[in-house]
Amino acid sequence: MKYILSLALGLAAASAFATDDEAGFKSLMDGKTLAGWKMASENTNTFRIVDGAFVANGNRCHLFYVGDEKPFVNFHLKVDVKTDKTSNGGIYFHTKYQAEGWPKGGFECQVNNTQGDWIKTGSLYGIINVSQSLATDDQWWTQEVIVEGSKIKVIVNGKIVLQYFEPLGAVAGKDFEHKLGEGTFALQGHDPKSVVRYKNIRVKRL
Repeated sequence: MKYILSLALGLAAASAFATDDEAGFKSLMDGKTLAGWKMASENTNTFRIVDGAFVANGNRCHLFYVGDEKPFVNFHLKVDVKTDKTSNGGIYFHTKYQAEGWPKGGFECQVNNTQGDWIKTGSLYGIINVSQSLATDDQWWTQEVIVEGSKIKVIVNGKIVLQYFEPLGAVAGKDFEHKLGEGTFALQGHDPKSVVRYKNIRVKRL
């Protein structure tokens, strides 16, 4: 009887935790339109919406979140991602809208399980590079980025990929501003051979 009660309480606690895990998160997409998002002006046919997801497939283009005038500083971001084999993409944060080119502001959290670039899913591109992915092509996974003060944590499918502590006195470089500050989010369309789907994009300010 005690075992059954303990098991029941455990299941109830697990259920409560699962519910609380999404408490306070705000959805950044409606799954039907680009409302709240602005595409870079180059290669605007790279992004489309299919089955509730932003699908990136085409020449370089980035999709920026512009639905909130208040910049994001400390936050917990969750994005469900799915890639075809040999696909490359990325999730940017602390960035800002840019009409063309690779975003220079903020950080890129890499999306890449099997594409030729050895820097794999969950990496902070060019800062902490991970050579093996915890995600699998053709399967949905959840990629999370948590920023609190000078700390960045990246989680893929519930497992911590990395934790980065920005050095005291860090200065942004002239080519890419790897400096924590504030900004918005962006999704990457990398190249015509890559197919990356992003959906259930939600964030909680911390």
